[in-house]
Amino acid sequence: MTTAPWRDHALPAAARVDDLLSRMTLEEKTAQLYGVWVGASTDGDGVAPHQHDMSVDHDWDELITRGLGQLTRSFGTAPVDPALGAQALARAQRRITEAGRFGIPAIAHEECLAGFTAWQATAYPVPLAWGATWDPPVVEEMARRIGDDLRSAGVHQGLAPVLDVVRDPRWGRVEETIGEDPYLVGTVGSAYVKGLESAGVVATLKHFAGYASSAGARNLAPVRAGVREFADVTLPPFEMALREGGARSVMAAYTERDGVPASADPELLTGLLREEWGFTGTVVADYFGIGFLQTLHRVAGTPAEAAHAALTAGIDVELPTLKCYGDPLPAAVRSGQVPEELVDRAARRVLLQKCELGLLDEDWTPEPAAAVNLDSTGNRILARRLAEESVVLLDNPDGLLPLAPDTRIAVVGPRAADALAMLGCYSFPSHVLTHHPDVPAGIEIPTALDALRTELPDAKVTFAQGCEVTGPDTAGFEEAVARTAEADVCVAVLGDRAGLFGRGTSGEGCDATDLGLPGAQGELLDALIATGVPVVLVLLTGRPYALGRWHGRLGAVVQAFFPGEEGGPAVAGVLSGRVNPSGRLPVSVPQVPGGQPWTYLQPPLGLAGEVSNLDPTPLYAFGHGRSYTTFAWEDGTGGEEPAEIGTDGSYDVSVTVRNTGEREGAEVVQLYLHDPVASVTRPDTRLIGYQRVAAAPGEAARVTFRFHADLSSFTDRAGRRVVEPGALELRLAASSADVRHTARLTLTGPVRVLGTDRRLRCETEVSGVE
Repeated sequence: MTTAPWRDHALPAAARVDDLLSRMTLEEKTAQLYGVWVGASTDGDGVAPHQHDMSVDHDWDELITRGLGQLTRSFGTAPVDPALGAQALARAQRRITEAGRFGIPAIAHEECLAGFTAWQATAYPVPLAWGATWDPPVVEEMARRIGDDLRSAGVHQGLAPVLDVVRDPRWGRVEETIGEDPYLVGTVGSAYVKGLESAGVVATLKHFAGYASSAGARNLAPVRAGVREFADVTLPPFEMALREGGARSVMAAYTERDGVPASADPELLTGLLREEWGFTGTVVADYFGIGFLQTLHRVAGTPAEAAHAALTAGIDVELPTLKCYGDPLPAAVRSGQVPEELVDRAARRVLLQKCELGLLDEDWTPEPAAAVNLDSTGNRILARRLAEESVVLLDNPDGLLPLAPDTRIAVVGPRAADALAMLGCYSFPSHVLTHHPDVPAGIEIPTALDALRTELPDAKVTFAQGCEVTGPDTAGFEEAVARTAEADVCVAVLGDRAGLFGRGTSGEGCDATDLGLPGAQGELLDALIATGVPVVLVLLTGRPYALGRWHGRLGAVVQAFFPGEEGGPAVAGVLSGRVNPSGRLPVSVPQVPGGQPWTYLQPPLGLAGEVSNLDPTPLYAFGHGRSYTTFAWEDGTGGEEPAEIGTDGSYDVSVTVRNTGEREGAEVVQLYLHDPVASVTRPDTRLIGYQRVAAAPGEAARVTFRFHADLSSFTDRAGRRVVEPGALELRLAASSADVRHTARLTLTGPVRVLGTDRRLRCETEVSGVE
């Protein structure tokens, strides 16, 4: 029997796919362009927007005779034992391959934003906590482990990372982002992509593009970002993750910008992404995003029109289930409404990816190669490390922390004794198990209270909840105040409850009207401070909250952004001193609840000035974080006269960081760019490089940043990315507001117009110093 060319390993993938496409019917080609979501509920609350009214019924047995593009969330829809789930997925793949003429399996995809979103899988810290580590290598290792777990269960594609840059911290999905700076988001996000892809899993960048710039911080609201904000803030993390990370998939955003929905924007999904950036992978729809072109955006009158618009724009795969790319699409092709070439283009991309994954090979098998263990000891060790590195010590003015080992501690607050306080909205217990209240979490998640008792066994620890996360009830204040009055110190554990679509205070569709602490928590904190007992504020949140009301009244402030299943021990370790805090803020912490929207990337008119009584200056700046040790910054580059380099030149800027304290710690050296005069307004300062440096007491390291003029580029009035001649300042800093050394440069020569080969990263070098 002669093997068909599309099965021939010796042929190039493109030749194999061209042969296969030539043999397929229209229905078989369109079947490769949609997923099926088995078991998705259409009743009540769902895990995707409009799930209840956008899902459609289908005859599975008849459907798979055409083949199938994707299987949606076999593990992330309901609690299923991982080993049994892997077997069930393998059986489903066998049925798909046996039912279709060509025996092509589906790509199985899952969410993996803070770990594999499956029952009994490791719940890692959320992306905002990754940003707080300023440590891309450890994020890459986490992603590799997530990828290994996905592959072990039969999953091929992960819907992560989120590369949206925070523009308004009231937005509910801030917890899913990496921070408010495109360079931090791009470098940390690219590390995640590298890790996931190194495990053989297709990383899917989302949400392309502009989703986080929604008006009024409302989920899925219109985006009113200008040309330069879009080009210089929104897009760079995606470009970096494609060029440096090697991501093989992109998810189109729900939102529209200037009247054009991303899912129907050929300039974005084809012109920029493919023709300019050279992307060759697949573009997938966000869940129900193609149908939303008809129902929410109203730029299509029928499902077929929505399919036409999405295919024309460049969306290859409809997720999570068939609606527009199902029966309406082949009918529209046959009627002449949709050119078949659009179907062929998308099907070719999908099949090329399946070929790359080995799914077109005759020896492919769906059965798991080994036992499935989604919360291994190695996973938990890494989750602990990430959590510990992500905790930010915001303030410790009088050295109240670390706590004495035998002190009397009143632990107070609605987040202290709840394991879910550690998890974001895409962690399985928060995302799915809220619909299954009788099912256990499946993983061990120590609470802050339990972890502190374990951490300080000789301390006398009492507890009072004080209030709920939300609501005005203050009935519990009396007990909380009484417990605090009996103690030497109060640890107030406050913050968010992650949820979806209004069922939490943080998470998708859980947007905030302002940045005041939810419910009565602020009043509770006032009552605790009034006792006169020193109060350590511990925040477990998915966004920053305004803390100016309590500045100068607290003994210490510790910020943790949903630090995952090992977050309790990590926070307790910081309180006890076992862990020397090294996290740095990936977002600014505001003074007042209404002083937003604001991020540190402001041009001069966005800063405090005489023309307004409102001062947006944050209480704690982007990049801020304290330690239990001290660091001296010595011998910073920069003299009296500015150095001259060409607009295509480079310059090394260095500083020596010395641990002058009594214990090991880590400093994060940050490099910012200030452009005094430009042809368009520029942020007063912006991050262009950073390096995390660990040092023992007395140890020093020399950090060198290899600045290239490309890093000063921006979008000019003509829409070109340019490097302009003129003065620049390179600022070595401990935060965006704490500059330690400045190196002045003058760029000489002509204006340079840059292409897609421009340098995106500031390379760094760390060397030991005697």
